[in-house]
Amino acid sequence: MRRETKTWAGRLGAAAVVAFVLAYVPYHLYARSGFARTIALRRDLASLHARNRELTAENERLTRQAEALRDDPSAIERVARAELGWVRPGEIVVDLSKRP
Repeated sequence: MRRETKTWAGRLGAAAVVAFVLAYVPYHLYARSGFARTIALRRDLASLHARNRELTAENERLTRQAEALRDDPSAIERVARAELGWVRPGEIVVDLSKRP
C-alpha cells in the first residue's frame, strides 16, 4: 500500500507541475515578453492611420474651399450672404426671427 501511495502522490505532484507550467509559460510569454504591448501598439497604430486619413481628407476639402474663395466670385458671395448676412442693393430682407 505504501507503494500505491507514492505512485498516487507522484502523479498528483507531476500533474500539479504540468498544470503550473501550462499556466505560467503562456502568461510569461504573453505578458512579460511584450506581446500584449505589441498588440496594443498595433491597434493604436491602426487607429492613428485612420485618423490621418480623415485629417488628410479634411485638409483636401479645406484646400478646395480656400481655392474657391480665392478664385470663384459665387463662392465669395455665398459666404458673404450666409455668414455675414450681406445683401445686394435692391434686395428686400425679411427678418422672421422673434426678438424679445
